[in-house]
Formats: sequence, C-alpha cells, structure tokens
Amino acid sequence: MNHKTVENAVILLEKEGILVGQGPRRRKKIEMSEEGFKRSLRIGILLFEGDDRKLDYIVEIFFALNAAGHNPFFLSASLSELGMDVNRVASLVEKTNADAWLVLAGSREVLSWFANQKAPIFALFGRSENSAIAGAGPSKAEAYREAVRKLIACGHKRIVLLARPQRKIPQPGVPEQAFLSALEDGGIEVADYHFPFWKNSKEDFYKCLDSLFKMTPPTALIVQEFIFLGAVEQFLGTHGVRVPDDLSLVCADSDSSFAWRNPSIAYFRIGSRSWIGHALRWALKISLGEEYRRQIRSKVEYVHGGTVGPAPEFH
Repeated sequence: MNHKTVENAVILLEKEGILVGQGPRRRKKIEMSEEGFKRSLRIGILLFEGDDRKLDYIVEIFFALNAAGHNPFFLSASLSELGMDVNRVASLVEKTNADAWLVLAGSREVLSWFANQKAPIFALFGRSENSAIAGAGPSKAEAYREAVRKLIACGHKRIVLLARPQRKIPQPGVPEQAFLSALEDGGIEVADYHFPFWKNSKEDFYKCLDSLFKMTPPTALIVQEFIFLGAVEQFLGTHGVRVPDDLSLVCADSDSSFAWRNPSIAYFRIGSRSWIGHALRWALKISLGEEYRRQIRSKVEYVHGGTVGPAPEFH
C-alpha cells in the first residue's frame, strides 16, 4: 500500500477520534466508544424560516454533514410557520424519524424542550444561553457596545434596535442587554422606544416602523437581521428619509452584497467557518456514542460604514 494512503487513513482515524495521541514519540492509542465505530445519523434540520435553507452557512453545514456520511434533511415546516409554539414543534418532531436535531434560531422555550428529549440537539443561534446543549453562533455583545458608542459620539440619542420579538421576551438576550446597557452608559434613559416590541409578522413590522417615525423618529436605527434591511430601506425611501443625512443605519448582520454598497453600510462582520466545523465535530461525537454539549461563540466586529453620520440638527 502506498505510504500516502496510510498517512491519510491515520489522519482520518484521528479526526474520527479512534486514534488518540499519547505524547511526542509515543504510539497512538486505539480508543473505541462503547458503540464502536461511528454510525450514520439522520439529522433533522429545523429552520427558523423556509428560505433559511439558502443561507451560505446552512448550505455548507448541510453538504458537510452529507460528505461526512450523515443524512441531513429539512423538516416540512419552519419555526415561523409553527408560530414558535412548543406543542406544535413537539408534534412535528415526534412524527419525524431523526437521530439528532439541528435547530436554527430557536426560542428559549423551544430549545429547552429539545434539551429534555433523548435525541441530541445542536442550536445554531437562538436563545441557548444557560442551556446544556451543543451550539454555535456569533458573540455580538461587544459589537453592539462599539456601534452604540460610535453613534453616541456622532451625537445620536434616539437610537433604536429592530429585532424579532423572541429576542426581547421573556427578557432581552445577552446581545440586546449589551445594547441597552451601552445606551445607559452613554447617558441615555432607556425606554421601550429604544427596543420596540412587535409581533413576528410583516404587517406588524411595518406598523412598528410607522409608529417609530410618526412623532419622534429615531436618528439611528440598528436592524438586527439582513432580511429586514431591504424592507427598512424601502420604507425609508417611500417616506423621504435619507441615509445618512436624516437617519444613520446599521445592520447587525453580514452579507456578501455589502461589498457592492455605496455608501458602504455600517454592519457587523460575522465569520461562520467555526460554526460549520463545530457542527461537524458535534455530529462526529454523537455518532461515536459520546455526549457533546459544548457551545462556541465566534468573534464579531463592528464595521463603521458610510451609512452612519452626524445626528441631524433638526432632530
């Protein structure tokens, strides 16, 4: 057998956790789990919205799991279509044949329900803090603090964060708490105005925007997800609000289209490579019969762009 083939086989066995190093110049140890070699897993992927299957990192995770010998598949309904209702989620899951679950942007209640089930779960984004489940996502808290500091330095006080309702209830998540505390640190008296609640529907989203701009319009708006950015820009255009002259705009998300924007948009630079590797590591560990509940958070950087300017004087 060619020595390169042997070397590649050894590397593969190390990646699968079957060969374990014992130190320099010492023989590697064969370490088998009680269930032996890894098995192929049926991994059900429960998305937040149906279109999320087009997201770059979801596509990469799907094909990486498939290439690793597993059978990932998307469920017939998304969390949004199920109304983030735990009972409806439970009914769908119980009817679905899966060995493990990957859940995108689950609420605290939904993820807590999954955590109490026998099948392992991997939470991508969502309210997984303080839960004993595997997961990955961005660590946005410091990026929010930096964005708020920059906006306050530009004279902004009416700074509003537009985020989905589950990011506010039953209480704000870690990144949202960082946003609110940064406002307070900047001498701003925080109210519901700065972090408005709206029902998770297109109609209520636009009602929220109408309400914000009716009496005391914000001078700075942070849009938490890229999916909302186009809708917000369309709303601003139809109401004659100019960016950044009348309103500074920040997207707390990343998208490849930002490279083509003029003026350059202020946004959060988020790397997803570590999430993909972590999801594969999770699948490998549980396929070997091991428990794996580690969570990782990737670093996020605030990129100050041309959509942020001084607060307008007439406000």
